[in-house]
Amino acid sequence: MKKNGILSRLFLALVFLFLYAPILVLIVFSFNDSKSNAVWGGFTLDWYVQLLNNRTVLEALQTTLLVSVLATAIATVAGTAAAIGFSSMKRRPRNACLTVNSIPMTNADIITGVSMMLLFVFAGQALADFSGWLNTTAWAESANLWFDFGFDMGFLTLLIAHVTFDIPYVIVAVLPKLRQLDPNLAEAALDLGATRWTAFRKVVLPELMPGIVNGLLIAFTMSIDDFVISYFTAGSQVSTLSMYVYAQVRRRVSPEINALSTLMFVAVLLLLVVINLRQARQEQRRKRQALRA
Repeated sequence: MKKNGILSRLFLALVFLFLYAPILVLIVFSFNDSKSNAVWGGFTLDWYVQLLNNRTVLEALQTTLLVSVLATAIATVAGTAAAIGFSSMKRRPRNACLTVNSIPMTNADIITGVSMMLLFVFAGQALADFSGWLNTTAWAESANLWFDFGFDMGFLTLLIAHVTFDIPYVIVAVLPKLRQLDPNLAEAALDLGATRWTAFRKVVLPELMPGIVNGLLIAFTMSIDDFVISYFTAGSQVSTLSMYVYAQVRRRVSPEINALSTLMFVAVLLLLVVINLRQARQEQRRKRQALRA
């Protein structure tokens, strides 16, 4: 038994080494005073200074944060509303909707990215053709009107794509809290004179808040870390941090890219720590409530 325990621990250590050794090397060489990725030249913070003075990186960071925050906010509201709608359905239509909801999470990112790119191209061309037809009509020519409904892929299409793949994660995070919710709470609030909105805001929403926050954090993590879907839907005028890293790595891996990758890794790691801490506190709170009961 003792030998099996030692072997299992050794195997676990090798697995963690295989997973995190490349990231550790990247972090170490982000502080390398040399441009080489193989020879250590001393400790320096110059690459982080150059990174923060790089206007292209700052613009990509601004776009990434703006898209992630907006997409997370929209997806959280839409996903929570969808989860409430799913919970009120009968079993068969609810199961069908949940199956459809699981497709974006299990589908390959490249398929989602290419399909959304084709959708945006088709929609842009259809709107352009429609505006062209309106401009040729007699009433538009007589009134000297000009319609231009076409659009190119850019920030808007990128935001729509992020909202689309964020919503399923919010739904999955909120649904368990809805199953745990006592339906009599809202009815009791209505019997005591509260309106439906007041009952939802003061009774239902606080009970759902842990699931909503978890869904928000997961959606933000998925959005800020996405590359494949962003690459196909951002167009040529907008670039996120992951797209900037990909474009630079195609030339060569510079210490500046190591510094940027390190900062992104730390940001995602902090978000995951926050999620795990919230889950641990919720579990402790449930245990205390069970003991009191």
